[in-house]
Amino acid sequence: MSPIQSHPTTENNDGQPIMQQFDFAANPRYSTPPTFAGLSTLNDVGDYDVGVIGIPFDTGVTFRPGARFGPEAIRAASRLIRPYHVEMDSFPFAHHQVADLGNIPVTPFDISTAVTQMRRGLDEASERSQRLVVLGGDHTIAYPSLQSLYRLHGPLSVIHFDAHLDTWGPYFGADIHHGTPFRKAFQDGLLDPEGCLHIGTRGSVYGPGDQTDDDSCGFERIRASDFIGNGLNSIVEQVRSRAAERPIYISIDIDVLDPAFAPGTGTPEPGGLASRELFHLLRGINDLNIVGADIVEVAPAYDHADVTALAAAHLTYEILSIWGTRH
Repeated sequence: MSPIQSHPTTENNDGQPIMQQFDFAANPRYSTPPTFAGLSTLNDVGDYDVGVIGIPFDTGVTFRPGARFGPEAIRAASRLIRPYHVEMDSFPFAHHQVADLGNIPVTPFDISTAVTQMRRGLDEASERSQRLVVLGGDHTIAYPSLQSLYRLHGPLSVIHFDAHLDTWGPYFGADIHHGTPFRKAFQDGLLDPEGCLHIGTRGSVYGPGDQTDDDSCGFERIRASDFIGNGLNSIVEQVRSRAAERPIYISIDIDVLDPAFAPGTGTPEPGGLASRELFHLLRGINDLNIVGADIVEVAPAYDHADVTALAAAHLTYEILSIWGTRH
């Protein structure tokens, strides 16, 4: 039996070795270890410039559970990803070391304890690289991710893609859950309110007060229905104008996509964005100062043909490709 071929190695502009994806011409995609896009692990490289890290946690959900299995599903779906991004003319893995850092182990039994464990794990990961893509897990993980990045960059502009506001208050006595991360972050002074946006919001809320509360957190809202009248390129310019010249955290709840494009999620809402619209938006802000990102709320138990996991994997690749143009 022939062993799996090792990762091919190139050099960056400084002559340092860079370990690439597995060579899928030598190894069938389904035969390699299940890292994101066939990338090397921390044990393989010892050091890295960009990390992909999972947080398999869904104790903060308020409807359908299952996002704790999101990182595993996203990694499995990412095996289709190839090294060259045509639209960005980018080899995101060629010029700096990108590694799959595995998962941060957190307790499923207590949200507050889990959030502390998440923050410590992200702090440790960011000691080697300030650029991380976090794979959820439910949206609770955005709160410790913002805590960790605040240490490095100060107040952050959040570009939040989601069907929901996630600036709600306590629910059944829990003040931290997947509907509160940006309210908590605002209350802690982690956000730059002049640069924050929600994109793709839609569906019912409990009353007008939900939007008033959201206004008090400083977010500007671009509803999914705005895409009909305003046009995609106009929305790109609105986002750029709002967030330019600020350190930006991109948070993508997969339910921003219409359930036709992302059925595998805990709180699906009809009338959402198409995958192509979301990809275009990300490519339209690829020159802004993006310092971190998450992809959350993939719940594979409700998925069909890995449609949701594929979307999440390719959205992760979009973020990595943005950073890959900056070598």
